[in-house]
Amino acid sequence: MSFWEYLTTRHQQLLTDGFQHASAVFQCMVIATALGVLVGVLSYRSAWAGNLAITSTATFLTIPSLALIGLLIPVVGLGVAPTVIALTLYGLLPIVRNAIVGLRGVDPSLVDAAKGIGMSRTARLLRVELPLAWPPILTGIRVSTQMLMGIAAIAAYASGPGLGNEIFRGIASLGSANAVNQVLAGTLGIVVLALLFDAAYVLLGRLTIPRGIRA
Repeated sequence: MSFWEYLTTRHQQLLTDGFQHASAVFQCMVIATALGVLVGVLSYRSAWAGNLAITSTATFLTIPSLALIGLLIPVVGLGVAPTVIALTLYGLLPIVRNAIVGLRGVDPSLVDAAKGIGMSRTARLLRVELPLAWPPILTGIRVSTQMLMGIAAIAAYASGPGLGNEIFRGIASLGSANAVNQVLAGTLGIVVLALLFDAAYVLLGRLTIPRGIRA
């Protein structure tokens, strides 16, 4: 069976796996973004706190993804839970680092001006600092998403959702007629999803970042 014939006969399953893969990455990115920006906000004013936040989140990336998921299985079981925890932890570093860099890079004179017109600290953060820090934060989100697209395939090891199941089935049946087709279909599906997500982030940037800041 050729690759195109395989796609034709398996397109429903591939679409289901692709949707589950994209959904898992999207949900984990929402959680990682909320946590990452929060950590950045809490730590960017202090040099040691910022360094601690970056070092701590960087530590997660030193753990092999297969090993981390394997360690989580006895604690939270198989399926969605280890996938969500692992992907969220892996997605933190670029967001935390870029949030800290972006917030520290805001022009102090703009913050002083906002303070001078009576804005509270919370108002300055929400209306001045975070909007100006948004471009680097969005860049961190894009980097994290591309990372998680590939790492999410390992979730199949813990019976997690996504296109990794197609890849694992192909690897487990190497030598059979459709083994290569399965691995190739899963891999290309992840690449296509990564490109679609990145295009969506480019559009989001154009809609949310003023032209003057983009320039």
